[in-house]
Amino acid sequence: MQRLTQLFQFLRRNGLTILREGGINIVLPYLIYSTAQPIYGDVNGLIASSAPPIVWSIIEFARHRRVDFLSLFVLLGIVLSLLAFLGGGGVKFLQLREKLVTVIFSFIFLGSAAIGRPIIYELARAGMKRSNQTEELERFEKLRENTMFKRSMMLMTLVWGFGLLADALVSIALVYTVPVKEYLIASPIIGYATTGSLALWTFWYARRRRREGEAARAAQVQAGSATPERR
Repeated sequence: MQRLTQLFQFLRRNGLTILREGGINIVLPYLIYSTAQPIYGDVNGLIASSAPPIVWSIIEFARHRRVDFLSLFVLLGIVLSLLAFLGGGGVKFLQLREKLVTVIFSFIFLGSAAIGRPIIYELARAGMKRSNQTEELERFEKLRENTMFKRSMMLMTLVWGFGLLADALVSIALVYTVPVKEYLIASPIIGYATTGSLALWTFWYARRRRREGEAARAAQVQAGSATPERR
C-alpha cells in the first residue's frame, strides 16, 4: 500500500513531465515520420522526425543557462545528435548513427572507470551544486578518498556504462528487425526503460551504501567508547 501511495505521489508530481517527454520523443517523431515519409522518402522522413527531440534539448539547455558538468554532458549529447544526422547513407545507416550517441556515452562511462575517475562522482557532485545542497555536497566531497565510497562510485559508473551499451545493442538489433515506424516507438521506450531502471537502481544502491557507511562509523564510535582507558 505504501509503495502504491509513493507511486501515485510520483506520478502526480511528474505526470506532466512524463507526458511532455513522451510526446516530444515518441509521439511527435512518429507522426512527423508518418506524414513526411510518403512524400519525401525514408531518409528525409527520419531526419524530419528527429527535429522535436533535438530542438527541445537545445531549448532546455538554453533555458537553464548553466555552465557546469551536467550541462556540458547535455550539450555533448546535443552535438552528437546533430552530427549523427549529417552526411549521406541509407535509412538504416542513419538509424545506426543515431544510436552511436548512446554508444559514445557508454564508452565515456566505461572509459572513466578504466582510468580510475568514475564519471558518476562528477555527475552527482554537479547535481548537488545545482540544487544548492551545500551540506550534502561537503559530506560528499569529504568521502572522495574513502575506499568504500570509491568502490561504490566505480560500480555505479560501470553499471551505467554497460547498461547504456546494452540499450544501444538492443536498439541496433531492432534497426534490422522492425520497420522504421515501429522502431521510432520501440527505441525511445527501451531508452527510457533503461535510463529509468538505471536511475532507480542507482538511487537504491546509493542509499544502501550510505546506510552501511553510517552503520560502520557508528560501530567504530561505539567500539572506541567501549575500549577501557589505559593508565
